Amino acid sequence: MKKENNNNDNNKKKNGWASYLIFSIITIIIIAFISYSYFENKKEEDLAYNEFIEKINSNEIEQIKLTTGSNKLSVIYKAEGEKSGLEEKDRTEEVIVPSLQAFMEWLQDKIDSKKIDAKIIQEPVNPMLNISERLFSLLPTILLIVLMLMIFKMQGFGGDNGKVYGGEENKKTNVKFDDVAGLDEEKGELVEIVDFLKNPEAYQKMGAKIPRGILLYGKPGTGKTLIAKAIAGEAGVPFISMSGSEFIEMFAGLGASRVRKLFERAKKLAPCIIFIDEIDAIGSRRTSNSGAESENNQTLNQLLVEMDGFETNETVIVLAATNRPEMLDKALLRPGRFDRQITVPAPDLLGREEILKLHCKDKKIASDVNFKEIAGDTSGFTGAELANILNEAAIIATREKHEAITKMDIENAVRKITVGLEKQNRVISEKDKKLTAYHEAGHAVVSKFLPTQTAVKEVSIIPRGVAGGYTMYKTTEDKFYVSKTELLEKMVSLMGGRAAEKIVLNEISTGASNDIEVATGIAKDMIVVYGMSEEIGPISLKVDDPYEIQVFGEEITDKIGKQISELVENAYITAQKILTENMDILDCVAQKLLEKEKITEEEFEECFK
Repeated sequence: MKKENNNNDNNKKKNGWASYLIFSIITIIIIAFISYSYFENKKEEDLAYNEFIEKINSNEIEQIKLTTGSNKLSVIYKAEGEKSGLEEKDRTEEVIVPSLQAFMEWLQDKIDSKKIDAKIIQEPVNPMLNISERLFSLLPTILLIVLMLMIFKMQGFGGDNGKVYGGEENKKTNVKFDDVAGLDEEKGELVEIVDFLKNPEAYQKMGAKIPRGILLYGKPGTGKTLIAKAIAGEAGVPFISMSGSEFIEMFAGLGASRVRKLFERAKKLAPCIIFIDEIDAIGSRRTSNSGAESENNQTLNQLLVEMDGFETNETVIVLAATNRPEMLDKALLRPGRFDRQITVPAPDLLGREEILKLHCKDKKIASDVNFKEIAGDTSGFTGAELANILNEAAIIATREKHEAITKMDIENAVRKITVGLEKQNRVISEKDKKLTAYHEAGHAVVSKFLPTQTAVKEVSIIPRGVAGGYTMYKTTEDKFYVSKTELLEKMVSLMGGRAAEKIVLNEISTGASNDIEVATGIAKDMIVVYGMSEEIGPISLKVDDPYEIQVFGEEITDKIGKQISELVENAYITAQKILTENMDILDCVAQKLLEKEKITEEEFEECFK
């Protein structure tokens, strides 16, 4: 707790310093503006030099006051003519002479020859005189210094590197392995890391070397950061957390300096864990470019050097997380640096159930909630997304004044997150309503006659998000592989909405744009990625450089385009055929939607009886 308080104090100091700098800059700008306005006005009041010479020649000047070291003179007119009866201050003006020495020689000749009777008075220098002028002349320098100080402070010069959780008084974070659900295999892989941090001597006696670095990669929200904190919490060691983007700054060499400071700090706190989140920000492949790319290269090179520089008896382990492992430099992934690479996948059915139960510990849950059923309906969801669903369900339950979170609250939360916010009050014309009803009915009916497609759970024509309606399907299992037949039938299901519009209304609309986009993407992957084209053959045409595809022949792009077009067109024809043969069912589902706006699985199945 003390360490965390120190971190908070440091943050407060940094914020206070930044506020002070901003206040200073604003003050200087105000002073500069006032000074500038003052001197502009003074310039307008000053007597012109040519006019001043004319007044001397006409003997209108009574007295000239000269200040040592200044070329600005104070001129007092004689109390004659227009100046008659005026006090001395009202007869005084200032004038700037180009060359004081030349002017004084000229003036002395005038006085000696008695052409004028003006008096010359020499005044001593006043220390407080012209302080505004001096301040104004120093303003650019002061402003530049303040700006440089602020930039250096914002860039982190002299600041701490990374947040530290834990310390001598409290060596544990608040996260343990029990707080991480759905990652049993990944936790088992990391148990030995925890054991090494607790008992390093046992491994050293055996001659074993613990991995220097562990890379966790997977989709966003799968729990990479959480499991890293859990390792530190179980081992009871300090945990230094830093984001990859924090190393990269506008000044060259600063990123490398921060890497050095981070590892120096870790060695002082050893045994400890360094956690670098989003490491691809500094660990991406090196290039020969200049500028920002060169700075990235320097930072990465310093990271490689620091990871090589660990002594065998230093119990410092580097954990890193990324969503894009393919972006990392190969030198970073070799043995001796990130020795161990662990995939953190989206949880399976059992994992999702455990995550839901974990996040429900501090929530009131109604008796009708079945976590296994919810887990089945959320296939592909990450831990963060599941936590968000329960939070949204709690908000919905509170808004509806329920005593506990019900099954319906959770289902509404799933719909809100996956499809969008329901818009009950949107005014829809009867024509658009009918088109949407037949479109969604087309999806649902076509899917019913495709063996590989899952059962329909709900169909609605109430707008949600950007969609005018939706068809929700049941999820019965987690799939790691998808067959060619399933991909083809998925395309047929997607084209069901467009086919229904064409058959019933003899018209097509923009409502099927997303369906066509997804279907085209599936067809493209089948040809280019999965090698499912009988004409082109089982080869992968997924290349980073478009010119690399020419190795397969100049006509390959035409063949790919033709194959994709044929797959999508065949799916569209198949969907039309299914609907034409089952028009009575299509009409039944569409009429139910027009009547109720939303139908359940049971109501949908009634049309098939």
